[in-house]
Amino acid sequence: MSTEITNYTITVFTEDQAGLLSRVVGIFNRRNLSIASLTTSQSSDPTIHRFTIVVKVTEEMVIKLVAQLDKQVDVLKAFYYEDSEIVHQEIALYKVPVDVFSNGSEVEQLIRKHNARVLLIEPEYVVIEKTGHEQETNALLDDLRQFGIYEFVRSGRVAIVKPMERLNNYLATMGKGISSS
Repeated sequence: MSTEITNYTITVFTEDQAGLLSRVVGIFNRRNLSIASLTTSQSSDPTIHRFTIVVKVTEEMVIKLVAQLDKQVDVLKAFYYEDSEIVHQEIALYKVPVDVFSNGSEVEQLIRKHNARVLLIEPEYVVIEKTGHEQETNALLDDLRQFGIYEFVRSGRVAIVKPMERLNNYLATMGKGISSS
C-alpha cells in the first residue's frame, strides 16, 4: 500500500436524502481533510444519487474514508479511483471586459489555442467557457489575466470510470439490478 499523497476520486452512491451531504462532508471534516472538489448529480439510475469527491491523501487514508462512507445510512456503496482509472473533466467560466476584443485578434487566438468558446457577449463583458482538467482551465485563466478578469468560476470534477461502473456489479450481487448507462 502506497504512503504517497495523491489525488483520489471517490464516488459515493446514495439514496437522495436530505441531510446526507452534511454527513458525507462531516466524515472529511472529522479527519481535518480538505475536499478539493465535490459534485453531486443523479446517476445512471434515476433513483440513485452520486457524489464525486476529490481528495489528496494516502491510499491508506482513502481506504478508511471509503469504509466510513460505506457505514453511513442511505449510502449504497462508495468506491475510490486513481486518476488513471477515470475519465474526468471540469468546466470553467471566465467573464472578461468586452473591450479586450477591440484591440485585434489576440484574445480570439488565445480562446482558439485553449479550445475554449465564447458563450455570451454583452455590452460590458464577454463570457468564455472552457472544459478540461484543472491545469487546462488554470492555464487559460493565467493567460486571460493580462487582459483583465471580472469573474472566474470552475465546477468540481465530473468523472466516469474507465471499467464498467462497479455499482452495477455490486447491485447485481445484491439482487437489485440497475439499468445500463
